[in-house]
Amino acid sequence: MRRRRPESLRANAAWRVADGFGGAVPTASRYVEPGSIDEMLSAIQQARRDGLAVTFRGAGRSYGDAALNHSGVLLDLRRLNRVIRWDAATGTIEVEPGVTIEDLWRHALPHGYWPAVVPGTMRPTIGGCLAMNIHGKNNYREGPFGDHVLDFDLVTPDGALLRCSRSENADVFHAAIGGLGLLGAITRVTIRLKKVETGLLRVEPIVEGSLASAMTAFEGVLPTSDYAVGWVDAVAPGRSLGRAVLHRATYTSAAEIADAASTLDPNRQDLPRSIYGVPKDQIWRLMRPAMTNAGVRLVNAARYRVARLHGQKPYLQSHVAFAFLLDYVPDWRLAYGPAGLIQYQVFVPHQTAPAALAAVIAKTQAARRPSYLGVLKRHRPDDFLLSHAVDGWSLALDFAVGRDRDGLWRLTEQLTEIVLAAGGRFYFAKDAVLRPGDVSRAYGRDRLDRFLAVKARLDPGNVLTSDLWRRVSG
Repeated sequence: MRRRRPESLRANAAWRVADGFGGAVPTASRYVEPGSIDEMLSAIQQARRDGLAVTFRGAGRSYGDAALNHSGVLLDLRRLNRVIRWDAATGTIEVEPGVTIEDLWRHALPHGYWPAVVPGTMRPTIGGCLAMNIHGKNNYREGPFGDHVLDFDLVTPDGALLRCSRSENADVFHAAIGGLGLLGAITRVTIRLKKVETGLLRVEPIVEGSLASAMTAFEGVLPTSDYAVGWVDAVAPGRSLGRAVLHRATYTSAAEIADAASTLDPNRQDLPRSIYGVPKDQIWRLMRPAMTNAGVRLVNAARYRVARLHGQKPYLQSHVAFAFLLDYVPDWRLAYGPAGLIQYQVFVPHQTAPAALAAVIAKTQAARRPSYLGVLKRHRPDDFLLSHAVDGWSLALDFAVGRDRDGLWRLTEQLTEIVLAAGGRFYFAKDAVLRPGDVSRAYGRDRLDRFLAVKARLDPGNVLTSDLWRRVSG
């Protein structure tokens, strides 16, 4: 089909202010929402003729500036959300990039399938998950999102179509997954999902009094857990530094669950509309007064004590309730105040992680800028070119930006030095603070040069970029 040439985007595209999910880095862009793959490709070609840079945007769930493009063209792909093909016999699904994680599980769960890897929210698009190579609470077992992608179609800015898989254009396959949307437009993705017998997980909490004991306990449950994640109290000092409540989960079999088939009904998975009688869309307002160092210290202490009181009693929980904690409270990020928040997630090798992660938490406390949320996970390495994963651990920290924005950025520079000295890496889906030298040290020149070589071949005019890429590439 011949694509109709759009009018100049430089002259006619509407301007809109967009932001990362953290609400800390707003910027204005020319905003385009194509209604079809054809319209998306036409917009890219027109932007190229207009001399405008292009950034792809899905649900806007990256915390920083990965899906922002100051004064350029922002292509919002959420309308490209068709399920092209579903094979219930093999659990493979073929989709457009605007399909979301929620669309995916709602489509597949009645047939006994669940996405093998999901993030902490069901809102991201598949295109965004592929571009960031997202991970979940089972990375140590299932790897990242890209490990379950079978193939995809990528269209370069000059219009060339590449079918990419582990056997066809393999270098592009391993560069584009986790490639930040910088190599071309993903128009179709095929993903293999995981077979499950029920819609329920068996969850067991484990309470530990320090970061060191939490990491030891975490390591001990990995062989018998399908998922494992830890809430870390990043405010508690001294011997309680990094105290944690871990949650391990395992799949349940149909033999264990009465009327197991009914648990696969998506309507049985829906999150509650209220919590303790309070409408969910109002809870962030109740959270906001507690979002101070003193307030979080009290809340965390109460949460830890309640967890100890309840003990390690296993319970059943739906896949959705366990996986998508960030969706329980709509607009929870607003509780951090009008300046927003940044999330700073670090990945450190196993051998150096205990000391490095403890040093990171201690540094934030010494600066009186402790993280109000800490999440601990275990990871394994993978084959993707810009992978954040290591054979080790990640710690995600949420910081309120507040009034002293410059002070927070200076603190993250100090934290980054600790992480780099420990051989660590970072997660671009969360990042808002890294500098070019940080990225070069974390990933190594050879890895970055290989990625840049693929980009130079597919996008020699550097049409595809983003605020994040400008910041970290220099």
